Amino acid sequence: MYSFDFVKPSTVAEAVQALAGGEAQALGGGQTLIPTLKQRLADPGTLVSLAHIDEMKYVRQEGDAVVIGGGTTHAMVARAVADIYPGLADLAGRIGDPAVRHRGTIGGSLANNDPSACYPAVALASGATIITDKREIAADDYFEGMFATALDEGEIITGVRFPIPEKAHYAKMPQPASRFPLVAAFVAKYADGVRVGVTGASENGVFRWTEAEQALSSNFSADALSGLSYPEEDMIGDIHGTKAYRAHLVGVMTKRAVQAMS
Repeated sequence: MYSFDFVKPSTVAEAVQALAGGEAQALGGGQTLIPTLKQRLADPGTLVSLAHIDEMKYVRQEGDAVVIGGGTTHAMVARAVADIYPGLADLAGRIGDPAVRHRGTIGGSLANNDPSACYPAVALASGATIITDKREIAADDYFEGMFATALDEGEIITGVRFPIPEKAHYAKMPQPASRFPLVAAFVAKYADGVRVGVTGASENGVFRWTEAEQALSSNFSADALSGLSYPEEDMIGDIHGTKAYRAHLVGVMTKRAVQAMS
């Protein structure tokens, strides 16, 4: 780990100011960044901790949506939205292990956009809006590829707005060691259609399976997915699973999510 300065702002405004200088980098729960620093894969001159910004820690219902502060931990999300958005609560409650869930934050997860992270799937499937200190970004426009997002340098995720679906479920095949999803699918049914977000599978990161969305919007049943398959070209292939295996799991996990809601 390289040496760095450490700053603990107490407001979003202070954090934005601290990030404006040189090689500063934001630190959320540290579940990704700290291991990266330990391996000397990152060398920020200054770490700006967001852990002490209370205005970024909240969960509240606003009409037909639930809005969650960017500094809210996975554990808090799991507890606070259990009666509002059960599918999201279930997802948050199965991230990593208790230590990860009590340190990791929703904003940190979305800002990092790990190709196997859980939150990107629910954000896409929910048609969520990413709220930053500067603007609001639709989830469909936010995710740009593996570890890549629409965030500008120094831009902070202060909150996320999730439209509440009629019903939703997250089907996850966890990698036993890391608890990251080998492949996972989040299916959300709304009055105007169905959205499917898939994570863990593609070299391009999280994606929507539009063919499945169209089939399920016409007939919301596992039978509607019969005969559908996802191409394996862009799938991740590694020691945990081949491209063909992950492509197959895309269909399996999507079908399991639908069956769980039947």
